[in-house]
Amino acid sequence: MSKKTHQQQLAQRKRQRQAERDAERRRQRKNLAISVTAIAAVVVVVVGVFVVFGVPGGDSSPAAAPTELPSSAGPDNKPASIPTALAAPLKRATPLPAEVSCAYKKSTEPASKPVKAPADGKTKASGTSKVSLNTSIGDLQLTLNSAVAPCTVKNFLSLVGQKFYDNTKCHRLTVGEGLQVLQCGDPSGTGGGGPGYSFADEVYPTLKYGRGVIAMANAGANTNGSQFFIVYGDASALGPQYTAFGTIDEAGLKLVDKVARAGVTPQSGPGDGAPITPVEIKTATAAA
Repeated sequence: MSKKTHQQQLAQRKRQRQAERDAERRRQRKNLAISVTAIAAVVVVVVGVFVVFGVPGGDSSPAAAPTELPSSAGPDNKPASIPTALAAPLKRATPLPAEVSCAYKKSTEPASKPVKAPADGKTKASGTSKVSLNTSIGDLQLTLNSAVAPCTVKNFLSLVGQKFYDNTKCHRLTVGEGLQVLQCGDPSGTGGGGPGYSFADEVYPTLKYGRGVIAMANAGANTNGSQFFIVYGDASALGPQYTAFGTIDEAGLKLVDKVARAGVTPQSGPGDGAPITPVEIKTATAAA
């Protein structure tokens, strides 16, 4: 073997190892990344929160470094309080066209569960869809809004139709002021799983989160997959970078409230970890 050929093989193996490490980092980052801006007097403090559950090792880069929630939780890692006022209805200041183009790009990391990506192409940017999550805590009724996030709704309905969410756990609960959400949608239960593809954000500057809103978790811009979160209380820590695509009914919110009040087993700071009361999605069904 020539010296040149040997060097080329070494370089190729090095590139392959680097690609494998990069893919592992991306897999671990499939979680809700939170950027918080807190203003006190004339001091502006930006706190970046990126939490990965159940994944050994992890990325030591600043973007993925776990930090505490922006506000403390109540005693025993339970919420000090839960707001009861529902969020304002989701609505874009400027309506979308009648149809938009959707694209679902294959990821380097494999799917956590066998599934096919939705077909690329045009989809209607209007109307609502109903999805029922039969869970271990009771039924959660969702209303998906295609007028604000048509490609996200198309994806969610595709995953529901392929039973991707069936027999999966909601792996993350946060109970601190400023961030009160239940996160679901990862069949691996680690916070690092997904469907093996990603798609673009559908956000807008006036997007607000609050009690009852359902939005996509992500690992940065345009990395949506299958993980989503239900806002059951305060979400003032969230900026408009998570695609909101629907709402949950009040009866379902009360069930989530009970889970939150039971508390959380901390894994990445006070008030942030696995819910003490397990929440398992047994089946997800779209209305005909």
